[in-house]
Amino acid sequence: MSNLVDKMNSAVSHFEKELNSLRTSRANPSMLDNIFVDAYGSRTPLNQLGNISVQDASTITIQIWDSSLIKLIEDAISESNLGINPQTDGQLIRLPIPKLSEERRKEIIKIASEFAENCKVAIRNIRRDFIEISKNEKKDLNLSEDDLKRKLNEIQKITDNNIENIDKILELKKTDILKV
Repeated sequence: MSNLVDKMNSAVSHFEKELNSLRTSRANPSMLDNIFVDAYGSRTPLNQLGNISVQDASTITIQIWDSSLIKLIEDAISESNLGINPQTDGQLIRLPIPKLSEERRKEIIKIASEFAENCKVAIRNIRRDFIEISKNEKKDLNLSEDDLKRKLNEIQKITDNNIENIDKILELKKTDILKV
């Protein structure tokens, strides 16, 4: 059961990471976590190419370590789905976070809902795998029907708790996105 809980918790934490990468109206360095730059012959995460910091509530700055990568980093940011236009000043890239339009907020909520649904599917797949394992244990270890039912009920209870948790996290993110 602890293995089941660990797998489901890792799915939920992955979901939370995905949500953090979504843009709200406040500057947050984790918005850039999913941006990769073709640098040094491989796709490198942006946070490994410079210092990312929040200058104020509506501006993120990136102090680039290698000035030859500035153009590549600008392109990667522009091509991301964040809707941010980078402004370069020497080795410093400023990312002004524009206020979100109502239409863009709805798009972001739709993306967040997709992330939530994908996480729920992952949770259900984990549940299915553990139910299968439990049924095989019944055959192999000669578990009684009652023991199997008890185990299946516990698996279902853990699954329901995780799906409920996902819904709560999604609702918090929706209110954060809709906040002007």
